[in-house]
Amino acid sequence: MPAPEAAQAVSARLAELENALNCIVRGKPEVIRLALVSLLARGHLLVEDVPGVGKTTLAHALARGVRCGFQRLQCTSDMLPGDIL
Repeated sequence: MPAPEAAQAVSARLAELENALNCIVRGKPEVIRLALVSLLARGHLLVEDVPGVGKTTLAHALARGVRCGFQRLQCTSDMLPGDIL
């Protein structure tokens, strides 16, 4: 597939994924866009927010959207060794 057609195909797939994520996690379009940019850049993403706003749902939906595995690790400050705090 020539480069312009490949770029259009990737762009279309990303638009579909972004629309699907916006249907699953409502009211967070900027977070969704940044998550996709992070994914494309092969970087890391830390999503911080109050409980119950869809962080885990976003991560799970994004993983499913790109056919990856998903595992959740919950860590709170009381789980850290005392010398780190």
